[in-house]
Amino acid sequence: VQGMPDKRPNIILFMTDQQRFDTIGGLGADWALTPTLDRLTAEGTSFNQCYCTAPSCVPSRASFFNLRFPRETGVYHNGCQWDTSWVEDLRQAGYHTVNVGKMHTVPLDAPCGFDQRFVVENKDRPLPKAAPHGFFHDEWDKFLSNSGQRKPSRDTYRDEHPDYETALGAYEWPLEELYHPDVFVGNMAKWFLHERKADSPLFLQVGFPGPHPPYDPPKRVLDMVADADVPVPKVTDDEIASQPQPHAPFRRQMIEGNHDAVRWHEHPAPEHLRRLRRHYAANVTLIDEQIGDILNLLRKQGLLEDAIVIFTSDHGDCLGDHGHMQKWTMYDCITRVPAIVWAPGRLPEGRRIDAMLQQMDLAPMLFELAGLKPLSSNSAISALDVVNGEHPGRETVFAEHTADNLLRGVNHVTMVRTKEWKLVHYLDQDWGELYDLKSDPEEVVNLWNSDGHKAVKADLTRRLGRWDSGLKKGSE
Repeated sequence: VQGMPDKRPNIILFMTDQQRFDTIGGLGADWALTPTLDRLTAEGTSFNQCYCTAPSCVPSRASFFNLRFPRETGVYHNGCQWDTSWVEDLRQAGYHTVNVGKMHTVPLDAPCGFDQRFVVENKDRPLPKAAPHGFFHDEWDKFLSNSGQRKPSRDTYRDEHPDYETALGAYEWPLEELYHPDVFVGNMAKWFLHERKADSPLFLQVGFPGPHPPYDPPKRVLDMVADADVPVPKVTDDEIASQPQPHAPFRRQMIEGNHDAVRWHEHPAPEHLRRLRRHYAANVTLIDEQIGDILNLLRKQGLLEDAIVIFTSDHGDCLGDHGHMQKWTMYDCITRVPAIVWAPGRLPEGRRIDAMLQQMDLAPMLFELAGLKPLSSNSAISALDVVNGEHPGRETVFAEHTADNLLRGVNHVTMVRTKEWKLVHYLDQDWGELYDLKSDPEEVVNLWNSDGHKAVKADLTRRLGRWDSGLKKGSE
């Protein structure tokens, strides 16, 4: 990277919630309708093997914004407190730091280094633990209430939608499009940009609530992807039987519950899975439209003339892969995240990086590209060194989690992944997961109990131990 200007660039971070890595047309999903993200991919640098550190929102975000693994932040699952981030470093460097939408801090309205926050959180449910005296009401809640609208939720879809039992959480948005949470976040970001008067460089984080369930895009966008040839998973009884013990009650919770308006099924029909995935695709397209509108406004205001734009997500979604819904497990469709950085004059155009990275590695690169004081971290490397060929990328990536509201019956789950193998370790248990990613990239055949793979299992277990020891040493 040559000729980096002295002026501090504006920085725009788009972050979705629960978006799979394989949902962007420009990165190989030829069924996806994502023209804005395709353009960022064509004009920027994408990181094709980028992994979050936890398979749920709060610990993943706390890790990304603090450059530390969950065991270093102490944030192991949703609901754990986190309220610090490298955004404060940007603010101290003179940036006007603004969040519009989802950050998923705990408490939800923690400043977290932002000068201003316009908080929009989960799509369908109230948040009783977020405030000391009742529920937390975000900007979208207030907008709906002031507009005389009832918030669509797991309760309204369960009680009023005629196809609830087979919808798998996929519904048509029942209100006018302007009330949709992803549209609302996009519109609020554009309103803020119109109203902003500051001359200082801008750091704007736009957090979209989607494509997290309920999977409920407007009909207009559903019609746009009505014929999309979305891939539909085929799950066998042998795959289900080979999964570790906690997965069975986890699946039962999804089948019997109403989590995020999703009523799962033991063997969902292919047409129902296809419908679900088209709804998910439509939600991604809706977000792509909003990102395009925001970027067009930034361009008109002259704020993209010298800018860095980042697009990523906190984790993925099974969408029926492995017989599962949502997150909390360590499959690649959960832990591998999209990561695109657009920075003309700073990063190559159309470059695709296949080296493995942790998502937190993007942040040191961001500071270096902006000419700021480097971030200090014992756990993160700089993705810029990988782009420049000065670092080969990570040999191993890691993720971890503890029991959560659906994945119960576990103490602590840890994943170690190389380019060829993945091991998932369950604390104090003799069962686990082992996948040969070269011959089985879909992670269907669990080799944990295979006598022929004891050596590789022992090697990966040792790698976990060295990683754990290294983190403990680094914190001393």
